[in-house]
Amino acid sequence: MGGSVHVWVAPAGAEPRAAAHRLLLDLAGTLVDKPVLHHDETGRPHVPGLAVSISHSHHLVVVAASDDGPVGVDLEEVYPRDVQRLAQRRFSSEELAWTKQQPDGLVAFLELWTAKEAVGKARGLGLRQSGLRRAMPLGGGVVESDPELLVTYVPWRGAVLAVVAPVGLTEIVVRHDTSLR
Repeated sequence: MGGSVHVWVAPAGAEPRAAAHRLLLDLAGTLVDKPVLHHDETGRPHVPGLAVSISHSHHLVVVAASDDGPVGVDLEEVYPRDVQRLAQRRFSSEELAWTKQQPDGLVAFLELWTAKEAVGKARGLGLRQSGLRRAMPLGGGVVESDPELLVTYVPWRGAVLAVVAPVGLTEIVVRHDTSLR
């Protein structure tokens, strides 16, 4: 075991979903010959020969791909908003206590939220079916309920970016693509 996860980030432009699909095909083209993107009945993206994941916000798109096991990625931009009600409904008491101990409660909330999203994507179930109440490793690390998965945060200015991949992962290769076609 011990592969790489490739993570590309680009501006979202006017059509974030379309931008994410183009970026994913560009990334996949560096890993497999003639990649083809299709979606299953739930809307989840698939590229034969790769584990893939996408996320987009108002200003950014992020895609991830690996040929070595499941991968999930989620990105949330950091801007002022009230997340307390959502945190109270979806986080465990331990997670709530942890967010309150952090210097920036919003960033701490977003770390847990993006981790939950990325784990759901890596498991192929999404956020709701994967369990919003699934406990996340505080600050990143191995997911207790899925000990084969590791949550890692990639520093990104103005955003929280969570990547989930197999525990044996040896590297995350990050590329910022400003030339999205």
